[in-house]
Amino acid sequence: MGQMQKKLLKERRELILMILVLGLAAYYILFFTPKDSLELYQAISFADDFEEAQKVMLEGYEGNFKEEDFEFINRLDTSADRISQFTLFEYDEKTIW
Repeated sequence: MGQMQKKLLKERRELILMILVLGLAAYYILFFTPKDSLELYQAISFADDFEEAQKVMLEGYEGNFKEEDFEFINRLDTSADRISQFTLFEYDEKTIW
């Protein structure tokens, strides 16, 4: 096997590995992160403990979700009356909602 063929095989392996990593990341985002308010509510309410529920919070907003909130959502005598979806448009210096 020539030097050129070894280099091509190595490049193909690297390309396949990169595609695999990107595919797994896309799979995780697609199937394991909440996409809307209803999925977020379900992820919180079906979480086994507060730490697991806090993992689905948007990065930087974990502090807005307290353990008391988790306990309230998971109480048997409470249920959500309505789950609303808000939309934010973020620009360089302005946010519209």
